[in-house]
Amino acid sequence: MVLSSAEALAKGKELMEQEKYRRARDYLVHAFEVEPNSEGGREALLLAADAYYLAGGLDNYVRAEARYRDFQTRFPLSDRGAYVQYQIAMSLVQRMKKPDRDQTTAREALEELEAVRELYPTSEYVEPAREQIGRVRDNLAAHEMLVGRFYMRYGNLNGAIARFEYLLETYPEFDEIDRVLFYLGRTHRKARQESEARSVFERLRREYPDSRFVDQIPEPRGE
Repeated sequence: MVLSSAEALAKGKELMEQEKYRRARDYLVHAFEVEPNSEGGREALLLAADAYYLAGGLDNYVRAEARYRDFQTRFPLSDRGAYVQYQIAMSLVQRMKKPDRDQTTAREALEELEAVRELYPTSEYVEPAREQIGRVRDNLAAHEMLVGRFYMRYGNLNGAIARFEYLLETYPEFDEIDRVLFYLGRTHRKARQESEARSVFERLRREYPDSRFVDQIPEPRGE
């Protein structure tokens, strides 16, 4: 490509407007590589990251994150800092796996989303970050519940109790707390911890009287 940085940037922006992201990023990467420290090069690097992100797909989200992080490292005082931090987080959110899979990426996404609120508390990205935090935390809570259920099913009762109690303490906003309490009570019952089971089932009745799990609470038995 023999275009100047300015020419490549202009062509890349034109293609971005046409939503031709794969073609656009070739021009934008060229514009950045020709003049990496210029104002145009800075804009091209950020737009190249956007082009990868908007194209979608696992590999593109990985490349988008790398470009955003490159921008963040090169231009830490940029007035686009809040946007870049949010996009780093979203590049991870888009790669977050379902609750029954490894949650490493979800935990990384949560850290980056919380950084938006901590580093840029007055930015326009705080509210979107808050909404995404809720989404990620729900995913992590569902993962803990599934792991607890797995332990419960295969006889690791102490492991199940630990998982359920961790979930209750860490993700109190989870919308299936009644289910978690039911599983925890049943696990205590299986472990012959009758007083603990009664306490959990009483909490379930008290805090979620309309839950379908209330009707499934087993009859108490002697310790």
